[in-house]
Amino acid sequence: MVLAVVLALVSVLVAGLLRSHAEILRSLHGLGVDLDPDAAVPTLGVTVPRPTARSEPRVAVDIVGITPTGDAASITVVGAQHSTLLAFLTSGCSTCVEFWNAFSEPELRIPGDARLVVLTKGQEAESPARLRKFMPPTVPVVMSSAAWDAFDVPVAPYFAFVDGPSGAVVGEGAAGSWLHLVGMMEQALADAGMSTKRKGRRRAENGRAREARADRDLLSAGIEPGHASLYPTTDADLSGGS
Repeated sequence: MVLAVVLALVSVLVAGLLRSHAEILRSLHGLGVDLDPDAAVPTLGVTVPRPTARSEPRVAVDIVGITPTGDAASITVVGAQHSTLLAFLTSGCSTCVEFWNAFSEPELRIPGDARLVVLTKGQEAESPARLRKFMPPTVPVVMSSAAWDAFDVPVAPYFAFVDGPSGAVVGEGAAGSWLHLVGMMEQALADAGMSTKRKGRRRAENGRAREARADRDLLSAGIEPGHASLYPTTDADLSGGS
């Protein structure tokens, strides 16, 4: 009798396992997963979003929404004198945490010397209280589902680099890390023929250009390196002989 009871229990357990296995196989099949060992390559019905290839750059829109503190926010993107890097983040995305932390760094280098703006969805999809815990001290955060719709954001984190004067989106796509984002945007700027150098570097280049112009002007006036006028030694020389 004991053996019969044990066999009955084992039969029930095996039947349950077989049913569970069948349910799992049906679920995987519904997702597009093929477990046939003779199949060439298993395929997934869900793919990782990639930057959209466009024949012409899309035109950006200005940002309108509210801040996590409840203030109205309006940020001009199109027609601005500077470029803008739009970061589409959420408060519940684990990958977004790295970007929230990076944006709090005081010496953060933004590709193309752009202004950084963080965009989340509106209050119907985000918690203002939770967002306030992530808000960087110097980076504006705007809650705007309309902006997500306007830029066709497929996933978070997602980024779009907008050239201010033209209003064109010259680079966009998903990134998994800050270094990945920087490399992606600098490549997009290079492809668009835009400088990726920082302002400090540009100032140094402008300084060297001014020095070169001054040298040319001196040479055209007959003043070459080593000329006595370049090395005043007396008060009269310093005052121009007056």
